[in-house]
Amino acid sequence: MVLDNLHNVNIAIVLAPLVGALVAGLFGGPIGRKGAHTVAILGVAVAFLLSLSQFYHVVVQDRGVISQNVYTWMVADGVKFEVGFLIDKLSALMMVVVTFVSLAVHLYTVGYMADDEHNWPHDSLMGRNSYQRFFGYISLFTFSMLMLVMANNFMQLFFGWEAVGLVSYLLIGFWLNRPSAVYANLKAFLVNRVGDFGFLLGIACVLAYFNSLNYADVFNAASLQKDVMISLWPGAHWSLMTVICLLLFVGAMGKSAQVPLHVWLPDSMEGPTPISALIHAATMVTAGIFMVARMSPLFEWSDTALSFVMVIGGITALFMGFLGVIQTDIKRVIAYSTLSQLGYMTVALGASAYAAGVFHLMTHAFFKALLFLGAGSVIMAMHHDQDMRNMGGLRKYMPITWITTLIGSLALIGAPGFAGFFSKDTIIEAVHESHLAGAGFAYWSVLLGVFVTALYTFRMYFMVFHGKPRMDQHTREHLRETPWVVTVPLIALAIPSVISGWMYVGQMSFGDFFGSAIYVAPQHDVLGELAKGYHGQWAMVLHAFVSAPFWLAAAGVFTAWLFYMRFTEWPALLQAKLHPIYTILDNKYGFDRFNDWFFAGGSRGIGRFFWHWGDERAIDGLMVNGSARTVGWAAAVVRHLQSGYLYHYAFAMLLGLLLMLGLFVMH
Repeated sequence: MVLDNLHNVNIAIVLAPLVGALVAGLFGGPIGRKGAHTVAILGVAVAFLLSLSQFYHVVVQDRGVISQNVYTWMVADGVKFEVGFLIDKLSALMMVVVTFVSLAVHLYTVGYMADDEHNWPHDSLMGRNSYQRFFGYISLFTFSMLMLVMANNFMQLFFGWEAVGLVSYLLIGFWLNRPSAVYANLKAFLVNRVGDFGFLLGIACVLAYFNSLNYADVFNAASLQKDVMISLWPGAHWSLMTVICLLLFVGAMGKSAQVPLHVWLPDSMEGPTPISALIHAATMVTAGIFMVARMSPLFEWSDTALSFVMVIGGITALFMGFLGVIQTDIKRVIAYSTLSQLGYMTVALGASAYAAGVFHLMTHAFFKALLFLGAGSVIMAMHHDQDMRNMGGLRKYMPITWITTLIGSLALIGAPGFAGFFSKDTIIEAVHESHLAGAGFAYWSVLLGVFVTALYTFRMYFMVFHGKPRMDQHTREHLRETPWVVTVPLIALAIPSVISGWMYVGQMSFGDFFGSAIYVAPQHDVLGELAKGYHGQWAMVLHAFVSAPFWLAAAGVFTAWLFYMRFTEWPALLQAKLHPIYTILDNKYGFDRFNDWFFAGGSRGIGRFFWHWGDERAIDGLMVNGSARTVGWAAAVVRHLQSGYLYHYAFAMLLGLLLMLGLFVMH
């Protein structure tokens, strides 16, 4: 009876936001704004409360894993394609994080999108019921993410994976009257298709060699397949597990925006700010991190795949952080911060510190959603001006936004005692403990990344909240704190941005919080080695003050203060002195230019080739016009036989008769 109730709870968790999405999206006109946001918020709130109940059952009471198959879609050659749920400690944590952040974003959206009609042309119906449609989209996004994290098989995982990508396309391009938004959502969709192609190939390999899509079946058989070699092309023999893991990770590179498939994420800022928080905090971009952690029973059998994951994460963590230093758009600074922090999580996965990576995923979800919603609060007060060069001195006008943003900033840079400190420092120590190829490069990348993170974070903080006000007089006269529907979510997210690290560092990073949900081979157990030196949260905080990450973060904050509070003319002078480096960073290392030239330009070139040579020359020129010209030429020749003179026809008949007689005689 209890088990049946728990199974019903799982179904209710995913259906609640789906019902909210359908009602708000399809019936938004009749029920109006209030009806739409009420049903959407209620759906996500129900999902959050039920997720808490499952978390309590699975994690707090430790009553075991809940696995259920809800529906069998089809059976092909003995392989079942099912819809089912797996609620273990990993998925239970993700469910709570996703629904909590989503609920905060839903509440925040009520205030942020209140005047959305001003973002649409007045002489068209493009923005009709846009407010209701937006709530339908974000509720559908929550449903998609829940289907992904609760899946117990690869088919449902792929469904949630693609559904998240589809809804993100709709959300990033929500203001479809803006060409930049349309470009951004198309870019996100196409880049993710590249990653998803690899992901689908990885799932196909799993199906081909394991003959099952169920997690339990595949993971249990992984040790039997660890020595299988396959030939990708003549003379090239690869480990099956390496091929599967690398293909699956290509999907993670797209969703979690790892180099070189990172280019879509900064442009996703074209969507409304609540979407930035939803996509960048706990949902879409963390799907890849969650997936690799879920697939740990496969990745642990391939050192090659782990090294590749770690190096890609190190590159992303450091070099994407550099790009945040030169941004002037407040949302883009935080966007590049997301890229960098995703790199930290990926490095943890490559070092087999999956628990530390998921721990950072959780803490990052809180403080990154807080920073994005804080930025949105600032943008609202600035009448939707996002340029930090036009801000300054907002601290006295917006005290709640100021203090919550400061908390989020301290958590992001890993200040001792804040949530980000416990998770980020654990990752740095874990990769330092790893002996896999590439660990040295990854360690120095994440270590130097601490300084860069502190520099761009407090550059943003000082430019926005301190110094002289730089906005125009009209904006300055109307500056005020945003409404409670905006500030309450900020406060709600600020609390776990401080306390979540204290609560879970011992259990998640150094304990057995995730149990059987994550598998780590004994030779890769870096967190187990670190646990021997762990003596509690206070000891970890006190030790931080004599560690390299703390002093690098302090140096980053001091450098930001020096350049943007004390000697404000220095940034322009440094930019002039280091113009070549600035140009490289401003061009984003040339990734966008290369993609526009090679992929977009190449696609257009191929299209022009087929249009000119295929359509114009072959089809129109040869087949259509050519056949017409052939018929015309033949007609012009044949018409000369129709002279109209009787003796011509008599002569032709005589020739025909002679020809027939000749043929008769020959036979």
